[in-house]
Amino acid sequence: MKRIFSGIQPSGTLTLGNYLGAMTHFVDLQEDHESFFCIVDQHAITVPQDRLALRKNILSLAALYIAVGLDPKKATLFIQSEVPAHAQLGWMMQCVSYIGELERMTQFKDKSDGQEGVSSALLTYPPLMAADILLYNTDIVPVGEDQKQHLELTRNLAERFNHKYNDIFTIPEVRIPKQGARIMSLTDPLKKMSKSNPNPKSYISMLDEPAVIKKKIKSAVTDSDPEIRYDEKEKPGISNLLTIYSLCSRKTIEELTKDYQGIGYGQFKEDTADAVIARLKPIQDRYHELIDSEELHSILDEGKDHAHHTAQKMLKKAEKAMGLGRKR
Repeated sequence: MKRIFSGIQPSGTLTLGNYLGAMTHFVDLQEDHESFFCIVDQHAITVPQDRLALRKNILSLAALYIAVGLDPKKATLFIQSEVPAHAQLGWMMQCVSYIGELERMTQFKDKSDGQEGVSSALLTYPPLMAADILLYNTDIVPVGEDQKQHLELTRNLAERFNHKYNDIFTIPEVRIPKQGARIMSLTDPLKKMSKSNPNPKSYISMLDEPAVIKKKIKSAVTDSDPEIRYDEKEKPGISNLLTIYSLCSRKTIEELTKDYQGIGYGQFKEDTADAVIARLKPIQDRYHELIDSEELHSILDEGKDHAHHTAQKMLKKAEKAMGLGRKR
């Protein structure tokens, strides 16, 4: 059975884009893969965080992971900072990384552009991301398109380490979903939907109330041509809503465009909102059951223990290969 690993930062409530673009695939993958899903809280602190908000977001993300359908009997769910091997191997991966390749990372350039007092962790967090993955002999990493560059670096670092020290790391395969990998902003359909966008109308939170969802979708940017068809270049706004509607209703885009021939944007947006609300309701209900429960902490405790046991074995191999510590 192949092993998968994926991690999400607890830096705010997840969006519909996170759910449709990533988390739905996690649920499918757990059925026939050994699965590790990590709340990467150490990545979150590459930018300033309020400590109380961060702790709240960690538990909120854990509850959402389970609410969308992750089964603790099939998948290991844990918090990154509770497994020290991540930071330990992350330092070792820094030692085989080159400054030039880290400076070429698109996300580093974007996040540091024009900023004063940029944290050094923004530059060096890709080696920690590599450690996250390599600790678990990961075969497959399901990611969005925006993380492809970091995964290529992970593969390069693993190959470099294996060549220089000892052939111990599995070279992970990058898997990008064909549909839904990039759900776009409602206010600017040329940009990816992101929880970091300061305009709350640009994204749908997984915990948004139905009335809020309806309002956001009704105000979503479209175009002056009333025809409902999929055309990313000429009609990016409608194409994005068609993708959302399709994934939430499990109808094909072809079926939807046929159903809405001659029907205006108003009805189409109303029905899109209804599909989103219906898809999120059972997730929200399960989330509220979990968020203040002992069940959630029990799941995280079990995940921590299993992840720690698995990661520690690989860490010892890597330390031995580099000559760290004592040999007895």
